Amino acid sequence: MGREFLDIFTDWSSDYDDFVEGNDPEYKAVFEGYSNILKEIVRRSGTSVLEFGIGTGNLTKQLLSSGKWVFPIEPSKEMRKLAKKKLPSEVIIYDGDLQNYPNPTKKLDTIVSSYVFHHLTDTEKGMALKKYANQLEMGGKVIFADTMFESQEALNQKIIQAKEQQFYALADDLEREYYTLVPTLLTLFDLAGFNVSIEQMNEYVWIIEGEKRA
Repeated sequence: MGREFLDIFTDWSSDYDDFVEGNDPEYKAVFEGYSNILKEIVRRSGTSVLEFGIGTGNLTKQLLSSGKWVFPIEPSKEMRKLAKKKLPSEVIIYDGDLQNYPNPTKKLDTIVSSYVFHHLTDTEKGMALKKYANQLEMGGKVIFADTMFESQEALNQKIIQAKEQQFYALADDLEREYYTLVPTLLTLFDLAGFNVSIEQMNEYVWIIEGEKRA
């Protein structure tokens, strides 16, 4: 993750599950269908998974329940504490982020995250994807669910809409963080050596899936 946003994310930790359950009107649309989004990531994943930015462990728990081996990474100490309460006691949650993290203890076939990749700039995203490609065999996957937009105009309209609704925290979020445009992210995956597909899950969030080419 871009650790410049770590303090914001840490402050969010105690309320995060309320947000994802749709209990905050500002972020209700962002987290619409949250449970289904996580289930779709699990369905598409292989058996040996690295997960970035696990937060309170919602996706991690589902991956483990599906019988997958998970190498969980989370930069926030507070989030790690909350996640430990949900996960089996033998699970180790590693301190790390999208760019700097411990080497997984098993060979990976999938790298996943949910609502995380926008913490990197587009340049950082491209560099990170090339690093992930080097950790995967042919056919290995990167599966990310995140907020992204089809065009700069679409992003600008969402910011205007948020301000009109007096959703100022959401507007600040959309203006502050590094939300990528869909065409840009498709190109970055391709340049990193992935065949890529994308599916929109709600008006903010898409799942992008890259499969490593030969």
